Amino acid sequence: MGKQIAIYTRVSSKTQDHASQLADLQSWAANQKMPVVWYEDTATGTNMNRPDMERLQRDLMSGKISTVACWRLDRLGRTAKGLVSFFDELIKCKVNLVSLKDGLDLSTPAGRLMANVLASVAAFETEARHERQMAGIMAAKMKGKTWGGSVKGRLTKVTEEHVSIVRSMLEQGKKITQIAKTLSLSRPTVYKIINELI
Repeated sequence: MGKQIAIYTRVSSKTQDHASQLADLQSWAANQKMPVVWYEDTATGTNMNRPDMERLQRDLMSGKISTVACWRLDRLGRTAKGLVSFFDELIKCKVNLVSLKDGLDLSTPAGRLMANVLASVAAFETEARHERQMAGIMAAKMKGKTWGGSVKGRLTKVTEEHVSIVRSMLEQGKKITQIAKTLSLSRPTVYKIINELI
């Protein structure tokens, strides 16, 4: 069996779609001479354990892949540790990485340096977003704003703000109890939000 090009896309939740990544990747794929295989996940980027990422890694190890392409590095993952480990795997398997928006080529020393810098930037952006959200929550609480809180028999209205904060806190590895307490929501409500994100 001949080698293939792997194209990987990822979004964090079901409320997002892959369309913003697809146009550029489809144009790039149309100019390639090798067959293209698509891998697509809907999952957080802070964890490398995703169904199609795991399928991609199996195909890498079996020697099927010559190049991995993505729209931006943060689509592969959002932690420096996870990305650097993935880069090491690519180098070990002699597989190139193309990131369209980052303009990098992992086959060169400069490309490897750039990839590691960009991995650290992706991790920093995730942590900074979480810090901004937590600062916003604290500022809102100091002004007396509350989230959730329900009267028996009446459902709590879940807002986009709830969803965004729950997603961010999950990405930071926070426990359900801590998320519920921070947002003044019940644990079942937090689980309901998480089920929407999966």
